[in-house]
Amino acid sequence: MIRAQESTSLVNQDDVEAGPALYGTNTPPVDDSASIVGGKRTSKFDSKFARRVRYYVPSIAWIPAYSVSLLGGDVLAGVSLAAMIIPQSVSYGTSLAHIGPTAGLFAAAIPPIFYSLLGTSRQLNVAAEAALSLLVGQSVTEFRHAYPDASPDKLGFAVATAIGFQVGLFASILGFLRLGFLDVVLSRALLRGFVTAVAVVIVVEQLVPMFGLAALEEQLKPESSLDRILFLVEYVWTHSHKLTTIISFGVFLVLITPQSRQELLQERVSDELRWDQDGVEILGSVPITIGGGMFKFPLGSHTYPVLRGTTSTAILITIIGFLDSIVAAKQNGDRFGYPISPNRELVALGAANLAGSFVPELTWYRSRINGDIGARTQMASLITAGLVLLATFFLLPSLYFLPKCVLASIICLFIASLFAEVPHDVMYYYKIGAWTDLAMMSITFALSVIWNVEIGIVVSLIISLLLVIRRSSKTRMTILGRIPGTDQWRPVADNPDAEDIPGTLIVRIRESLDFANTAQLKGRLRKLELYGAEPAHPSEEPRRLPPNALVFHMGDVESCDASAVQIFHELLETYKNRDVQLFITHLRPGIREMFENAGITKLLGPDAFYDTLGEATMRVQARYVDGQ
Repeated sequence: MIRAQESTSLVNQDDVEAGPALYGTNTPPVDDSASIVGGKRTSKFDSKFARRVRYYVPSIAWIPAYSVSLLGGDVLAGVSLAAMIIPQSVSYGTSLAHIGPTAGLFAAAIPPIFYSLLGTSRQLNVAAEAALSLLVGQSVTEFRHAYPDASPDKLGFAVATAIGFQVGLFASILGFLRLGFLDVVLSRALLRGFVTAVAVVIVVEQLVPMFGLAALEEQLKPESSLDRILFLVEYVWTHSHKLTTIISFGVFLVLITPQSRQELLQERVSDELRWDQDGVEILGSVPITIGGGMFKFPLGSHTYPVLRGTTSTAILITIIGFLDSIVAAKQNGDRFGYPISPNRELVALGAANLAGSFVPELTWYRSRINGDIGARTQMASLITAGLVLLATFFLLPSLYFLPKCVLASIICLFIASLFAEVPHDVMYYYKIGAWTDLAMMSITFALSVIWNVEIGIVVSLIISLLLVIRRSSKTRMTILGRIPGTDQWRPVADNPDAEDIPGTLIVRIRESLDFANTAQLKGRLRKLELYGAEPAHPSEEPRRLPPNALVFHMGDVESCDASAVQIFHELLETYKNRDVQLFITHLRPGIREMFENAGITKLLGPDAFYDTLGEATMRVQARYVDGQ
């Protein structure tokens, strides 16, 4: 996976979007009676319905308002991106997805057209992506082993089409259900571990054809990446094809030398030397369907047998593809000054995949950004898509003698960039002491390499979700103390000078209450009673005396669901049975009404509720004096 990095932002935002409608964003309120568009006043264009349409279909806003001044940068970006994506897509479709070059090329041509109409990112380009291509390739290989008598090409296209259709369907459903918040549930450390593991897996897979061991691999069928590593160690010295090895690593060395790339692309060495006659596997003839037969409904007799077996892979690709895309899209939005809607991104990516699944050779892919090479709008993606289509129909025949090991070398070149950010991220997590993130990264990496990518990402997703649930189940609370000589109350953990009121525990609840975080409220309060705000093990001796009064500062509690109210009522009853005085301050009107309806006000009495901590503590001290 290759991500471009934007180094400069747009100075003149009007150069990006002209007219009253912002590109894929909410527009400011305007007078529906009249507005100016292209020098003409109109009320219909800026009606509420029209604004909604422009919001959900951003292309309606940016295409009519497109400025010719942007064309130069978009054309340059589109041509540059096509020059990178064409060989990349051919390599991914052939060597990673194990289908054919047309799969990758069509994936880089059709989906970008639909994403450019619906997507909220101006620089994101939808095309073949290494990690997702690998997942599809693994699914294709599994089905070919399960159905050895079926046509490998037809079966591969059926698997890719089924996955692409389901990915589009799942992404669209998630978007319509407004579940775009999923991008904040999974950590970037998990994604980094996954991407790094995928890079290792891909390099190991590509070393097999680069050493000319593809035929032997087909016979022995190593399952995991670890098995392939052991396979390479055992057979690379005795069974490798020397000419294929020389070509592979020679091409790789030439590719990493920038000044030599153009000369390499201009030379057609393979067809002159006829390396295929010396045992080097070549790309060969690539059939391309033209006309009405090019488009095919994704649900049919060709996909039904594999539809159910590809659902798990489609779900993983939906999640990983969305996370990868939304991170890149948000980075673009932050740098170029426009908002990104995760829900609409899901719908746009889903529509792109659904449209792609109607082309038999087209599959599953998304990702890529092109902001740093001059792209200002999605016009750059449309130009790239057009050039990729031209290459699909007119360039492929000239690649007949292209050695497949060269495609593997191209993939290794692109994959090398995936390792670039690993040292920085590892050192970053180490410096800030983020041991949980480091552990997540390591677990994802190890499981993906030792078993397979799906196992690694599924286990990591489960662990990540469990960690999120664990954190959300702990109510954030702190003990408050009075700053000497003032009426200010501060957390005692952050202010050592803050004083406790003897026999009184003042607890501030720092978030809204729900069924998840209230379940452990009793246990956490008990721990604060015995040990205070400092960390302590339950086996240690108590550091505090049991309180005679308990004051709840609930100013940060904005909402409280029914289960939380019920649990809180039971908690207060427990303290009442222990003869602990109870007071509540800063209670919001809505929550107070819920407490009254639930019987909490009757349980505590009207004298237990106060607007400030000062009033509540004065009442505590008064009762203490009366008790003496």
